[in-house]
Amino acid sequence: MKILYAIQGTGNGHISRAREIVPLLQQYGELDLLVSGTEAEVSLAQPLKYRFHGFSFVFGTQGGVDNWATFKLMNLPRLLKDIRNLPLKQYDLIINDFEPVSAWACRLQKLPSVSLSHQCSFVSPKTPRPAKRSWAEWLFKYYSPTTDHIGFHFERYDDFIHTPVIRSEIRNLITSNAGHYTVYLPAYDDKLLAGLLNKASKVTWHIFSKRQKTPYQQGNVQVFPVNNEAFNNSLAACEGLLTGGGFEGPAEALFLQKKVMMIPMKGQYEQQCNALAASKLGVPVIYDVDDQFVYHINNWISSEKKIAVNFPDETAQIIADMIKRYAKNK
Repeated sequence: MKILYAIQGTGNGHISRAREIVPLLQQYGELDLLVSGTEAEVSLAQPLKYRFHGFSFVFGTQGGVDNWATFKLMNLPRLLKDIRNLPLKQYDLIINDFEPVSAWACRLQKLPSVSLSHQCSFVSPKTPRPAKRSWAEWLFKYYSPTTDHIGFHFERYDDFIHTPVIRSEIRNLITSNAGHYTVYLPAYDDKLLAGLLNKASKVTWHIFSKRQKTPYQQGNVQVFPVNNEAFNNSLAACEGLLTGGGFEGPAEALFLQKKVMMIPMKGQYEQQCNALAASKLGVPVIYDVDDQFVYHINNWISSEKKIAVNFPDETAQIIADMIKRYAKNK
């Protein structure tokens, strides 16, 4: 059996989840990997069959998307050419993690494909959203359209939605509490964050920055380049995680029984939805790094509230059920 697994390369969450799923898929046949997008620092251990520019946004430094950099990065003629030229009829199963090239190529070639992603959980109207819907709802529907859906979210909001994939390397971490706080806020400049966190309660901060290639220290704040192993080690030993409105990072921190505070990106509807869902679990959410930021951070530091979650290890069974249900040659 031939399987194609297509993965979004904007941010690190999609590829991080794929690191867990790829070895499971390899048990069922010949697996080809496709990645599109330009904004991930982590990579897969296995070689890629296809690497595309795709359609990515660029993180800004003030809490949102850098629109000009995103526009300059955009290459629609190349995207359309890749969609038209991607050969897919050789595959018995096409799996998609919010990846647009393969999704639209499947549409053009009238082939079925299966979403295996967090984003496809928004197919369900039961998945939490802000009261005011956004035009960005169309992204959930049209950015990476597929025929079938297997979703992941903080809770089982619908019958096709599962709890998060927690990577084995996270499940196997030995946790401790060294008292520091880990920070991953890629849409904010690390120097801005360091200056503000120096004013907060005197705890140690580990900021992981997309923009820095070498570590540096500013007062009680240590800044590191993004690195999977270093981040995992910091997370395992931290008191809490200060992060954006992503999905995989907060889910892993909650699984490890760490305190979590979220700051969703400005103008990024999916992150606003994730933050709302997390707040329903009890995760504190703030919406800007402003003159109240240090006040909110100090309140969070002084709180001892931790949230109990149940994220069982079901990934292998989810993959087995998917193969049984959707693959041509089972």
